[in-house]
Amino acid sequence: MREKTAATLRQAMEAAHLEDGMTISFHHHLRNGDFVLDMVLREAEAMGLKGLRVAASSVFPCHGRLARAAERGVVAGLDTNYMSGPVAAAVARGAFAEPVRFRTHGGRPRAIDAGELHIDAAFIAAPAVDPLGNLSGVEGPSACGSLGYAMADAAHADTVIAVTDHFLDHSPERISIDHGQVDVVVKVDRIGDPAGIVSGTTKVTRDPVGLVIAEYAARAIEAAGLLRDGFCFQTGAGGASLAAASFVRERMREQGVRGRFLLGGITGYFVDMLEEGLFEDIYDVQCFDLAAVRSIRENAHHHEISASDYASVGRKRCYVDDLGAVLLGATEIDLDFNVNVHTDSNGVIIGGSGGHSDAAAGAEMAIIVAPLLRARLPIVVDRVRTVSTPGRTVDALVTEYGAAVNPARPELAQRLRDFGLPVFEIAELRRKALAMAGEPVRAPQGEREVAVVEYRDGTIIDRIMA
Repeated sequence: MREKTAATLRQAMEAAHLEDGMTISFHHHLRNGDFVLDMVLREAEAMGLKGLRVAASSVFPCHGRLARAAERGVVAGLDTNYMSGPVAAAVARGAFAEPVRFRTHGGRPRAIDAGELHIDAAFIAAPAVDPLGNLSGVEGPSACGSLGYAMADAAHADTVIAVTDHFLDHSPERISIDHGQVDVVVKVDRIGDPAGIVSGTTKVTRDPVGLVIAEYAARAIEAAGLLRDGFCFQTGAGGASLAAASFVRERMREQGVRGRFLLGGITGYFVDMLEEGLFEDIYDVQCFDLAAVRSIRENAHHHEISASDYASVGRKRCYVDDLGAVLLGATEIDLDFNVNVHTDSNGVIIGGSGGHSDAAAGAEMAIIVAPLLRARLPIVVDRVRTVSTPGRTVDALVTEYGAAVNPARPELAQRLRDFGLPVFEIAELRRKALAMAGEPVRAPQGEREVAVVEYRDGTIIDRIMA
């Protein structure tokens, strides 16, 4: 590895022959604990680079320097699957010279594999690097688990730069990225704070409303006939989704059901279900907490997979295609079952699709779990502010008052009724919410395009205006 090792980050960047306007990429496995994106942009500014395009699988509040880099012209464009924090605010005020391109977790590797998103230099935050230059996500002080989102970058970038804070003196049992894909390795003091992996809710809710929603969602899965041997399951990391997983877990125990796999961003709760024997395997593109990091390091049935294998339509088959059920959130859902997870009701960017639309498209049953009112605002609207996931891929909305089923699935609605679940037309749920909270005043939409929303197959399904 000696010939690959750079003495400093500047030297590593110079080895990539970076020029103005090039595309540099980053992954988000350290989530809100990542230091690498900011340190690279600080060096890029010092080098006098301008007009760079950043392709980051997700952007978190810790990445504030990206907003500054955009305002100073160091960065012109951003390609990402999710964002929150100061960068989202910078997008809204027009800091980026070009509209941001939102992709999905499956759409990003599809675009990289297809050559639509060309990466000049990929910066991979590597928790550990062995003597040959192999990268591992499961060892070292900054271990984050799976490096699934960095794998397409490593396979296709012109130059791959591994940024690490830990050299191994042995080959790791789990190699995330092969040394043959790595051009340069540089050691820094710290690549991040692994405690920042745990960003957002990763515990089962105790909120009574959330628990009602969770139980209804679990009963809907059972009513649909999906709770059977070989069941494949994915949820988000939110409290209500994990509570629903808890109810599913209880029913699996009671009925002696053994599932095939758990998928997606993995929490300790899913690890417990694996270790209990309720599921045969976990396929992990991203660890959401440190319990998941421990599991992927120690358990042979906890598998690291690439984002391409997870959800890319460019593959002959991907793991989301085998999902029985997926539980997903929403900021809004409209009368046509279109879902918004990019913006709030006023059009402010607060997130992104991530794997939302990928999992909804692949799963046999995609369930949106959400309260009927959130902060006194109806979750069901006439038309969502931003389409993140098309309604044709959403099967049901579950609230604390009951479920609404997509009219394209009349047999599912009947199954839920036969199971004793309250089922409404989605317009009925909207009327119920309006009766309780009234019609909110929606902020007017701006006239400046600040972002485009790309579906998993590369088509543009919406534009965000500010």
